[in-house]
Amino acid sequence: MEEYHNWQCYGNSHRFSFCQYPFIISIAAKKFIIQRDSEQQMISMARQSLVDKVSRRQRPDMNMLFLNLKVRRMHLVSDSLDELTRKRADLKKKLKVTFVGEAGLDMGGLTKEWFLLLIRQIFHPDYGMFTYHKDSHCHWFSSYKCDDYSEFRLVGALMGLAVYNSITLDIRFPPCCYKKLLSPPIVPCDQSTPVGISGVSLDDLCHIMPELAHGLSELLSYEDNVEEDFYSTFQVFQEEFGVIKSYNLKPGGDKIPVTAQNRKEYVQLYVDFILNKSIYKQFAAFYYGFHSVCDSYALMLLRPEEVEILVCGSPELDMYALQRNTQYDGYLKTDLTIRYFWEVVLGFPLDLQKKLLHFTTGSDRVPVGGMADLNFKISKSETSTNWLPVAHTCFNQLCLPPYKSKKELKQKLIIGISNAEGFGLE
Repeated sequence: MEEYHNWQCYGNSHRFSFCQYPFIISIAAKKFIIQRDSEQQMISMARQSLVDKVSRRQRPDMNMLFLNLKVRRMHLVSDSLDELTRKRADLKKKLKVTFVGEAGLDMGGLTKEWFLLLIRQIFHPDYGMFTYHKDSHCHWFSSYKCDDYSEFRLVGALMGLAVYNSITLDIRFPPCCYKKLLSPPIVPCDQSTPVGISGVSLDDLCHIMPELAHGLSELLSYEDNVEEDFYSTFQVFQEEFGVIKSYNLKPGGDKIPVTAQNRKEYVQLYVDFILNKSIYKQFAAFYYGFHSVCDSYALMLLRPEEVEILVCGSPELDMYALQRNTQYDGYLKTDLTIRYFWEVVLGFPLDLQKKLLHFTTGSDRVPVGGMADLNFKISKSETSTNWLPVAHTCFNQLCLPPYKSKKELKQKLIIGISNAEGFGLE
């Protein structure tokens, strides 16, 4: 942190700093810097709120130190948008979520659930904000025009809040998205400066629309008469609400035929249109939402693929690593119940292993430091063995009754992890 702060203070001076060469800094170290930087910003914002309250001779209370969101499950997106818009000045405070009508207290678990449910709703195809591409298994921004792009800003703010609060999200954006998110890494002072515009190539398009990329690649390598056989002009056709619309890739593009001489220009303009121009307003709102929370100089240390790891974690589950790093309270790792537990879990298919991880931690993704960073704990529950397992997602803790048989443990565990939505108090 001292190295990072010196780099911030001395900027472009001739003083040496490792931060001038971020490629030699590990992703774990960069995550540590971002977390500490976020914590310091949270403390600073909380302190400022306290000073403001006292200077107005008002009684301070604990709630003013947090970004407190109250949402209804049945109106999750609209309530979240309203709350984040109304409390924009508090975005850099520690996040706490309350589900209206539920008794759960947020020590981290409710926040994880809020992120999970909100992301699930926003990215649903029926919602229309993002298009899911089955060939590439990723989402991309819908190019449909609308009057209000505030919900794209909400998604950007969500990603920013996740990084800021060290939460991993199950978001499937292509690598190109994170490259655009760092273009530039710091929000420009001049509001007229374009944001989210990056140099894009056919490889970037291939990660989203592989069939289209393959077709354009074939055009580039075609050896016969391009103009006669392809019969294309410098135009793009897109369907919007059932209507086919055409867009010129350059002035007068509808009258310019694609030939062997200009096909490279055509492909570059086509890719730029799909990944930059056609979604500029959507992505700009998304960009500003993300950077409204994450406006740290630490972002300048990150490569696009590292931002993706910070946001999404890793989907690769190593349950043997989890077993090696698990802590026990009330059990020994040699106890029969624990042996049964690991025999069952290691034999689970991947979808049940993910459900277990989500049940106990609030996310089925693995953080940057791997399974060891989860601090997973199994505690002995002194309840009847008729009870199901209980999880405290705030502490990544599983409370396991001392089941007498492997069959009973497996049955109860599967029921528990398959019904893991909602919170209560014991």
